[in-house]
Amino acid sequence: MPRRPRVVLPGVSLHLIQRGNNRQACFYADDDCRLYLEWLHTYARDSGCAIHAYVLMTNHVHLLLSSTAARGVGEMMKRLGQRYVQYINRTYRRSGTLWEGRFRSCLTQEETYVLGCYRYIELNPVRAGMVEHPGEYRWSSYRANAQGEACGWLEPHACYQSLAADEQGRQAAYRELFRYQLDPGLVDEIREATNGNYVLGSSRFQEEVAKALGRRVVRGRSGRPKKQVDADAGDLFGTGR
Repeated sequence: MPRRPRVVLPGVSLHLIQRGNNRQACFYADDDCRLYLEWLHTYARDSGCAIHAYVLMTNHVHLLLSSTAARGVGEMMKRLGQRYVQYINRTYRRSGTLWEGRFRSCLTQEETYVLGCYRYIELNPVRAGMVEHPGEYRWSSYRANAQGEACGWLEPHACYQSLAADEQGRQAAYRELFRYQLDPGLVDEIREATNGNYVLGSSRFQEEVAKALGRRVVRGRSGRPKKQVDADAGDLFGTGR
């Protein structure tokens, strides 16, 4: 079965996840994380991508980003993935694949969904039981977005910038979002849309993206279309046309 083409539109934010092969580790030491982020910055810049949020977990990566070109994200991830695999194989004297096939992603509507993805990404270490607070985890964008830690290549999304008129106000408003748990329903929506390469947002947003791309961008219903089922039933009872 051919792979579904990615749902990507220039200028529309994308939530992306890439896992280690068989969910095995892809980061073994701090140097691995540091180099991955260094190369992420380089290839994002070269491919016209803006990184809004990230987290590096032991066996997977989450990114929230936007691209000026439809193919920018794919080009960035290809170059980044190849260079990082070469580094890991050389450093740890291993061979073979590191990643679990293609990365998975979903287009993300602005407003609550973008900020929800920010939180979903940066709360990963908390959900995994690695830390009690996202600020305790070194390899995520939380410290930059919420606490003002220097990160010259991280680019705030317009939804983040709209939280307040100045930098300190935005950080305070962003920290306030983390006082509350992420709604379990939203977590499920993000996971389903990302794993299925669908669109995360309202029905209207999904319809607009589907029209722009000329194809389905949400999960289809199981089974055959109703018209076909009715036609088959008619044939069975001698009433079909």
